[in-house]
Amino acid sequence: MGDWHAHQGPFDIPDVPDYIPRKLKPWLFILFVLIVQFSGGVYLAAATDMVGSTALMQEDILMAGYASLVGMSINFCVMFRLKFRFSNRVSLLVCGAVLIAANLICAYTTNMPLLVTTCFVAGWFRMWATFACNSTIQLWLTPTRDMAVFFCYVYLVVDGVIQLSGIATIYTAFLSQWEYMHWIMIALLALMMLMVLIFIKPVKGPIQIPLLGIDWIGAVLWSVFMLSFTFICVYGNYFDWWDAMEIRGAALLGIVSGAINLWRAMFLHHPYISLQVLTNRNVIRATLIYLVFFTLMATEHVFEHSYAATILGFDETNLIDLNWYVFCGIIVGCGFTYVTFALRKWRYKTMTAIGFALATIYLAYFYFFIDYGIEKEMLFVPLFTRGMASVIISIVFLTSIVQSGLHFFVFPQALTVNGFTGAVMGATLGPAVIGEALRHTMAENAANLSAGFALFDFRSYSMPLHDLYGLVQRQALVVSMKEIYGLLLIISLISLFLILISYSPIRPMAIFPKWKRIRKIFRRETEIAVRSCTQ
Repeated sequence: MGDWHAHQGPFDIPDVPDYIPRKLKPWLFILFVLIVQFSGGVYLAAATDMVGSTALMQEDILMAGYASLVGMSINFCVMFRLKFRFSNRVSLLVCGAVLIAANLICAYTTNMPLLVTTCFVAGWFRMWATFACNSTIQLWLTPTRDMAVFFCYVYLVVDGVIQLSGIATIYTAFLSQWEYMHWIMIALLALMMLMVLIFIKPVKGPIQIPLLGIDWIGAVLWSVFMLSFTFICVYGNYFDWWDAMEIRGAALLGIVSGAINLWRAMFLHHPYISLQVLTNRNVIRATLIYLVFFTLMATEHVFEHSYAATILGFDETNLIDLNWYVFCGIIVGCGFTYVTFALRKWRYKTMTAIGFALATIYLAYFYFFIDYGIEKEMLFVPLFTRGMASVIISIVFLTSIVQSGLHFFVFPQALTVNGFTGAVMGATLGPAVIGEALRHTMAENAANLSAGFALFDFRSYSMPLHDLYGLVQRQALVVSMKEIYGLLLIISLISLFLILISYSPIRPMAIFPKWKRIRKIFRRETEIAVRSCTQ
């Protein structure tokens, strides 16, 4: 999307030959984005099948999947540098080749360190390819460079593909086996590389900025910190939290790497993530909102699968069909945010209140209607509102990062923090907290129900022990989920009330700078960093 793409007159992409109609050129890059987003690392929807056919545990699959999110988050800090160093042709060919290799490894390896490393690398290159494509068509999406408009498109693609990839993975595994999903993506990536070779010319920007002055040591340390945090949240319950040497070691490693990062940020001219970003008011506000909101939504990861599979008796295909309800919510949520927030410029407070109101509806529906005989269609309302609420909150607070007043050279660092807190912490911390609460609550309720059976229900004396145990566990699960849904509903109502009584007149005015100016900023800061290193 550099200004070498922005000639006077209709939007054009000089990377694509003129024999392709101008109106079709942006759609070519959207196709590339979709292929790239569908690929990369393990497919969490196939975790059950992977556990059954490999020596890996459920936690291993989750750790590998979240490592891919960490890799994507870490890439934000250098994505503009990569944009100004390599052409779209080179970027897409390199990323396509790496993602093909990653799919091959993930399909057949049972080595846990190799799987996590591969997924981390795949996430990094997937973000590089995604940004290369999206940045090229940004001026086509929003000629005024309004980031609120651009982020509506981004989350429609990213969150929509997450739901669709789960559906594609499960049906591929149902019709054949889960490894075939990797082979399908390998074929699509090979097709993308062939199309790049044919349709994308090696057009370079006016000035290529070398990859100098980047704090690669900081990138490694922040990666270690994020992966340590993810390890604790994913494996905490399995290792019994702080009683295990593994969890204490991961916590020590995360604390040490985080402390070294903060120490280095005090004196380095260009740290990977600066203190200016970590202390920015908008970044801190977005982090707090993400922690509260995605903890409220963590029942998605902990309850919904157990409830639908154990209580309602859904098989894998019926379970994954629920993704269509979430997908509809994502489409409506992005469209609603586009009209109200991007075009009509509704206030941040208003959009946040709407997001938390939808989260309240989601929790209230499950609290009042959770039962043993719910039809699949009755789950449309809560899953639809969950999908809608998630994209509204994500778009609004990612836009607030752009409007944070940060110097544009450090703005990508804020995106890394936003990616970690919104995607990684949102997917790991909340489920860890809610999962631990469910474990304790269910144990207590199972004990109470068992006592009730033994004292008052004489029919239980003639039941086989395994049937009696299963009945108690199912009832304890429903009662425990209802109890936790009620607690989360109270927290959601309190949060919504605090948002409503607060006052904030700020409206979205997140205008992306011109690419000529961005290039000058990065070129100047790179020259300063290189001079400081040579002195």
